[in-house]
Amino acid sequence: MNIYVGNLSYSVTDNDLRKAFQDFGEVSSVNLISDKLTGRSKGFGFVEMPNASEAEAAMKSLNGTDLMGRTITVNEARPKGDAPQRSSRY
Repeated sequence: MNIYVGNLSYSVTDNDLRKAFQDFGEVSSVNLISDKLTGRSKGFGFVEMPNASEAEAAMKSLNGTDLMGRTITVNEARPKGDAPQRSSRY
């Protein structure tokens, strides 16, 4: 199951995120999203957990908790096509 994790501190590393989720089960991958130009974290990322029940437990337990000084948002990631469309008009 792919899990979205938002409102992350810019100093959070892949390893920090992996540690937080490993308490609930196997973590197959961690992907922090960073700005392509600056390399700076955008403050969100994704955690992949192969076991759905472990992923559900992690989401339920970690959503709204503190990770390195920030209250994180944790929920099931939506496929890219489900994201709201942004207007290109200014």
